[in-house]
Amino acid sequence: MPDLPTPQDDTEAALFAECWDAVLSYADLCTSGSLTAHQLATEAFTLGMREVRAAAAPHVRGAGRRTARLPTIPALLTAVRDTAAAWEAGGQGHRLDPDLRLWLNSPGAARFSGPPPHRPVALRGLRDMQEADAALLWLAEVEALPLPTVARRLGLDPATAADELDQVRTLFRDRCHRAHLDSLTDAECRSYARLLDAVTRSAAAETPADLSRHLATCVQCAEAAACLRLHGGGLPAALAGGVIGWGGLAYLERRRRAAEVRLGAGRPGPPGPGTGDAEEGAGRSRVLRGGLLAAAVLLSALALGVSMMPFGGSGDGVAEARDNRQPAADRGAPHTTAPHTTARPATTVPPSATPSAPPSTAGTATAPAPEEPGPEPQGTSSATPRPRPTSAPATPRTTGCRIAYHLVGQWPDGFQATVTVATDRALTGWRVSWSFRDGQQVGNMWDATVHQDGSRVTATAADYNRTVAAHGTVTFGFIGSWRDANRTPSAFTLNGAACAVS
Repeated sequence: MPDLPTPQDDTEAALFAECWDAVLSYADLCTSGSLTAHQLATEAFTLGMREVRAAAAPHVRGAGRRTARLPTIPALLTAVRDTAAAWEAGGQGHRLDPDLRLWLNSPGAARFSGPPPHRPVALRGLRDMQEADAALLWLAEVEALPLPTVARRLGLDPATAADELDQVRTLFRDRCHRAHLDSLTDAECRSYARLLDAVTRSAAAETPADLSRHLATCVQCAEAAACLRLHGGGLPAALAGGVIGWGGLAYLERRRRAAEVRLGAGRPGPPGPGTGDAEEGAGRSRVLRGGLLAAAVLLSALALGVSMMPFGGSGDGVAEARDNRQPAADRGAPHTTAPHTTARPATTVPPSATPSAPPSTAGTATAPAPEEPGPEPQGTSSATPRPRPTSAPATPRTTGCRIAYHLVGQWPDGFQATVTVATDRALTGWRVSWSFRDGQQVGNMWDATVHQDGSRVTATAADYNRTVAAHGTVTFGFIGSWRDANRTPSAFTLNGAACAVS
């Protein structure tokens, strides 16, 4: 596990707590494995913070106009993309997502580092704004944070934050319109510029057929139309795609999922539901109390976990996710995760062990380990084990399965692990459960959807890896938190049937 970047002061520690989960979320999209994602995020965060420090240095009188720069989060996401490009150029491209590698070697990627007139309109428009205005727009539209949270983070009056956001949206539109006009070299594009401006100002205006045909063939004007049209809900996608580039829509959906759970289910640790504001305030207090780096890792793990819920696709559009908000019921409220844009390869587990007896839904499945209360998948109220589970193996219900639990890395208060399941029987859906021995909490899971109730964790198949062939394997991973001890969990089951652990 690579070392995490070290904040130099309290201000940077707060930035780390606020931005690390965003950087890790995008790095996970860009790579082919969870450990590689952590390495890319660490390298990119170090690079990005170095650039942020240089940009924030006192401006020298007479040195000319201060260089326009992006707000901190999009600047760090740009550092992830630039670091991935450096990996590709330096012979480490095999560590990246295959689709990203294709994009990095395409004209689309060259636009982000080419001459300013050819860069995406959204990127130029955001850079041309005051940093505080650009940060307000990004946090509210792309990160999907509640306005009170955004106002507190930026030092704004919550009562006027909504009005300020409306003004900033209009300002962004004006900047994008000016950037679009400045870059027009084609006569046909110039002829449609005024009409495009008029059509995008009103939600009731219909797009003429000839303009519609032009937008279908001209990428530059289509990008401008998405930035100029403030109604219809397309502004977040225009910002994410225009500033981040590859994977912008997938990143946008992950951040929306994370924001929804902050408002709904909250963190798995506290005994009751909490708001997004309370969570951020608690995270920041922990940073300032002394566990600066460890608290930031935990906060980022929890935020990233909920951001990885399956959303259907990374390039076809933005899904409507707000209707799927989970209720804030208790500390075991389900957290949702999202898949990689490409499925991770499964690892093979030697079929050396044999399955053990399945648990009974009426009694506890872990009678030999009385220190783990209630590990049974169905949460039965009975605490007395019945004799049937030890005498009847229930072979008809059980398929041969073996589970390998691997601790990838561990740091203060946090760890990363993978679970590999080998099955002798074909599966059309799977659900893997286990019990933690030391009160560990799962915060971030990929390639599966997680639900934790006390010490019992259940990982459910994602849409794209639901089917497993006979004698095949499936792997998923997660980042979690721990205190005092971090022993290997017990009582692994597959679809309710006990599995051997290797």
